[in-house]
Amino acid sequence: MLSTIKKIEITYNSINASNTFTNGDIVSGQVSVEVAKDCQIKSFYIKFKGKADVFWSEKHGQTTHTYHAKDKYFSVRQYFIRDPNSKDDKKTLIAHQSGETNSNVVPPGIHVYPFSFQFPLQNIPSTFTGADGKIVYLLEAVLSRSMRMDSKKSTMINFVGRGDLNPVPRLMEPQHETMDKKMNLFTSGTVAMDVNLEKSGFFQGEGLKVKAFIKNDSSREIKPKYCIYRKHSFFAQGKRRVHTKDLIKEVGTPIPAKASENVTHVIAIPQDVEPSILNCSIIKAEHRLRVYLDVKYASDPEIKFDIVILPVHQVPAVATAPTAASDFGIGPFGSYGNPNPPMWGFGPQQPPPGYQPAGPPPPYGAHGMYPPLN
Repeated sequence: MLSTIKKIEITYNSINASNTFTNGDIVSGQVSVEVAKDCQIKSFYIKFKGKADVFWSEKHGQTTHTYHAKDKYFSVRQYFIRDPNSKDDKKTLIAHQSGETNSNVVPPGIHVYPFSFQFPLQNIPSTFTGADGKIVYLLEAVLSRSMRMDSKKSTMINFVGRGDLNPVPRLMEPQHETMDKKMNLFTSGTVAMDVNLEKSGFFQGEGLKVKAFIKNDSSREIKPKYCIYRKHSFFAQGKRRVHTKDLIKEVGTPIPAKASENVTHVIAIPQDVEPSILNCSIIKAEHRLRVYLDVKYASDPEIKFDIVILPVHQVPAVATAPTAASDFGIGPFGSYGNPNPPMWGFGPQQPPPGYQPAGPPPPYGAHGMYPPLN
């Protein structure tokens, strides 16, 4: 039996080469619906939402425990076709340029419904995918008919939060640590380190400069080594799950026995390394620098620094037409909707009252129709 709704597709306009969005950016595009025959639609809308989700399980003996937590940031809907029996007049309904609304009876053909949303200006975390959790921003189209299962289609949006909306104390302040250690067993003497970092926050693609004074009063040659690693933490129901991974490992010039040297080493942070996430209540993505001395036949003395990886944003380019929609024609009654629809959910250019930049993400439901309408 041929399905009445043959295909639903969401396409959106890219605004830069990396296809990423940040706070305040506009996400515009269209939903294309291909209908095989006359179709009575109860309601048809597109939802723009952001959320974090954590889930993992642990086995204790014969019992398996599951841990789950959610954090919702916003959810906004635009209706192309509204349920005629609905008494909710607050639903955002998109109309034609002429002001007419779309009919609930849709004829055969391919119909295009444009939409436009704005990412909130508030402090929300970047898109993230980890072993036990994720932070996602997505568009979801939902078409409802009487006595039928809803037809749904969704697509993910890659969001990178602006660093100036995620302030971390003392990002530009220098860090300094010292240590000394007495060797034993197969190595005699002592080694000492005095290590300095110019700051704590580093952008993707930036060079991280490590300055150290290393004193090797041991009986063996030592090698200074450097490691940047990440730590993912997931929180649910009072429990925490942690995963660590080394990202960069480098070796400096060896320092001979009974010698002291001033050492400067620059670590190039990759352009594509994931930024730190410190503004989500159930997911943390942290980074650390480990400076240590490789001493044969002895445990390695080390110093650790907390660092923050900040995202680098590209300058938005002129929005390009969605490629996936190029295969669609125009329905038998012309193109539906305004080709330049009003940006419902387009909030003011200043943060709203109550905005707390250093606090946790806003709880779901705190904003109502979020972001506020013009």
